[in-house]
Amino acid sequence: MNTEKLNFTVPSKARMFSFALMAIGLISIILMFLTDHVEGDHEYHHARAWSNVFAGSFFFMALALAAAFFLGLQYAAEAGWSTTIKRVIEAVTMYLPWGLSFMLLLFILGQMHVHHIYHWMAEGINTPGHENFDEVIAAKSGYFGVFWWVRTILYIIGWYWFTMKLRKNSLEADKLDVDINNSYHWKNVKLGAWFMVLFAVTSSTASWDWIMSIDTHWFSTLFGWYIFSGMWISALTAITILVIWLRKQGYLEFVTESTIHDMGKWMFAISFLWTYLYFSQFMLIWYADIPEEVVYFQQRWESYKALMWTVFFMNFALPMVMLMSRDSKRNFFFLMFVGTIIFIGHYLDVIMIVMPGTVGHHWTGLSWMEFGTFFFFLGLFIYVVLNALAKVPLRVKNHPFLSESLHHST
Repeated sequence: MNTEKLNFTVPSKARMFSFALMAIGLISIILMFLTDHVEGDHEYHHARAWSNVFAGSFFFMALALAAAFFLGLQYAAEAGWSTTIKRVIEAVTMYLPWGLSFMLLLFILGQMHVHHIYHWMAEGINTPGHENFDEVIAAKSGYFGVFWWVRTILYIIGWYWFTMKLRKNSLEADKLDVDINNSYHWKNVKLGAWFMVLFAVTSSTASWDWIMSIDTHWFSTLFGWYIFSGMWISALTAITILVIWLRKQGYLEFVTESTIHDMGKWMFAISFLWTYLYFSQFMLIWYADIPEEVVYFQQRWESYKALMWTVFFMNFALPMVMLMSRDSKRNFFFLMFVGTIIFIGHYLDVIMIVMPGTVGHHWTGLSWMEFGTFFFFLGLFIYVVLNALAKVPLRVKNHPFLSESLHHST
């Protein structure tokens, strides 16, 4: 085993690539705010610009959170196959503090009426006689307001604490020459189990609070699962692409082909889960034909039809066809190619979820605004994750299932 290859050094090209993406993205965001206006509509308030920033912030935050969920799941299930890629999963979770910080900043700016992503935050929305008064939203005032902020702070604290604690225990275990009792591992098994309980509740409630409340009059009992499946497949795809890229750079030689094959199977399976929830939500709302429910899809069908079909084919049809065979999930170049399509497809899914409730009929189709914002957050994500990888050895040292993972074969 080449010891040097156990310690990752960020390649200068990768670092410059992340800087270039951030620079292009930052310039795009500045130009977006300077040019995003609608003639004759004084209430537009840079809606598309703020929505793009929100979509980028949420997508990469949710991706890191889903990676933390996947890490906790591996501990709770006492899975051995993924031990050799645990440092990669942990590195992806290290973007979570950044993502949560962006989200919290956007919430504060919304409460200060700097942007109007959340209609329920508008001034006078709960005050009878005010020009912004909304009877439906006023009836939900007990759910929003202070209670919404309490929930949001608890989400942020809870997710951050569990993620950092899982990472810390993992690193502490490797500082020991030998961890005879695997004490840190069993601590993480308990933490992982508790995190699954917390995540099961908060991933749904946070999706209601942070995303579904953009369309304040609308509701769906499947929405939490739909958001969860999208963030999970995005995380799996990012981890898989990163593992394959590291292998091509000469690292992670100890990761078996079967481990990467299993990640491909995860990508295939969760793509189907996302599609099932995507269709189920649409079908149940269409079949019931209740006015306050169908408005969600009616608006998207009328103004975002091309984007809806694009998202469907990129996130279901292409993965289904391309990842069905065993050989395709063992072809690293092919897996990375399909993964890139899925990754971009789910970012577009977030765009489709956010834009209709904020931009509405002013939508003119995908443009440099969406891609420029995506570049900024992608560049920052790459920079943070690669630097996290460089701080610790790529292979765990004291883990009871390390040998199993090193010899994993399917």
